[in-house]
Amino acid sequence: MTQATENTTPSTARIFQIAWPLALRAVIMFSAVLIDLYFVSSLGEEAVAAIGLSGAIAGLLMGIVFAFSNAAQVKLAQAVGTENPLAIKTALVNGFIINIVLAGIGIATLLILARPIVDFIAHSPKVAALAMTYMRIFFIMIAAEAVGLIFGSFFNGDGRTKIPFYSFLIAFPLNILATYVLVFGHFGMPELGVAGAAWGTALAAIVRLLVLAAVFWSSDRALIKLPGWIDADRWMSLREQVRFAWPIAATFISMNFAANTCTLIYANMNIHQFAAMTLIMPWVRIAGLISYSWAQATGILMAQLLGKTVSSEALDAFLLRARRAIVVLAVIVSLTYVGIVFATQRIYVDLDAQTRTALFSFLPVLLIIPFPRALNALCGNVLRAAGDTHYSMRVHVGAQWLILVPVTAVFVLLFDLPAVWVFAVYLLEEATKFIPFHQRIRSGSWHHVQHN
Repeated sequence: MTQATENTTPSTARIFQIAWPLALRAVIMFSAVLIDLYFVSSLGEEAVAAIGLSGAIAGLLMGIVFAFSNAAQVKLAQAVGTENPLAIKTALVNGFIINIVLAGIGIATLLILARPIVDFIAHSPKVAALAMTYMRIFFIMIAAEAVGLIFGSFFNGDGRTKIPFYSFLIAFPLNILATYVLVFGHFGMPELGVAGAAWGTALAAIVRLLVLAAVFWSSDRALIKLPGWIDADRWMSLREQVRFAWPIAATFISMNFAANTCTLIYANMNIHQFAAMTLIMPWVRIAGLISYSWAQATGILMAQLLGKTVSSEALDAFLLRARRAIVVLAVIVSLTYVGIVFATQRIYVDLDAQTRTALFSFLPVLLIIPFPRALNALCGNVLRAAGDTHYSMRVHVGAQWLILVPVTAVFVLLFDLPAVWVFAVYLLEEATKFIPFHQRIRSGSWHHVQHN
């Protein structure tokens, strides 16, 4: 690698500067859900079931909005790389339009269809009523996030990932305080129960939106005032962004469906095996954010480089540095998993011995899986940065529905295998994705922005 090539691409330290706010923001998001459930759990199983039910339904819409926001982030990063303000403005406004339309259609649809779905699934009329109450307030959060996520994508795409992180850092304590006060009715406020948890989440989302909008207005509002668009046909650019975004959205939606399907399959295991799977999965997700955030940060910077049309040599050199670093992070994640498994003895002190044995049986898989998962995430983010969204989607969706779900079903429903074999299917899924992802990267087809 020549010195000139090193100077034309971001350093490893620059990737870290972008990655750590992404990781901490994701941890805060995940922790907020756990804290809300912690407060509501004191209201009884029906309240917890109501939040779980409404969250599963409305969460699908939120996931769609979030997925299209990720796609907008890639487009914005590419536009930043071109250093063309009109390209940035076009990607930003298109992102707002797509998210607002999606949120509006989704909320209207759920207002019509959610009630019969909830009545059919809910364990009792009380659970159904609580779920609908929570969901109607949750729609406020979705509306606020539909706009706020695009502001966040703009700052992330520009490499200013600290700004969205700080917005979460500001809103997170408010979420905890508002949920605590409104659920239980402290400090003279009404005792709203489940509705209080929803209002706490909605208020936090509104505050995040206001913080991001205020920062944008103070530093970047000149973009909106620019006359014209990057394309002569204004709506053609919107259609192009939708074509770019839908495979990314489809990937995340498929991932969500596959995960929920696997959870339903796990429910057929014996109680100890199922409990072990249920307990380990959130910890696996949180620790995995370390390497995934690095992959996402690499994707942002790669999109900027592709927008600048730097040389293939420079792109390969940057990817090589990012790959070496993510292997080191995978080692850290692997060791973290070991620590988590041993820590479960203190975190879950009342676990049955059979459940604890099942948790320890996961160790061999947990030691190995961070490596292919991290490298696959890196490849996927690089390909999406280059606009190769259809290929990335096919690899992910194919592995989920041809490997993960059917093999899990066979292992659980047909052979009734121990939890360690069921958990190992995730390793098989990552191994399935490894070859096609790395073949695509080696082909060099991603060295130029592609238009699907």
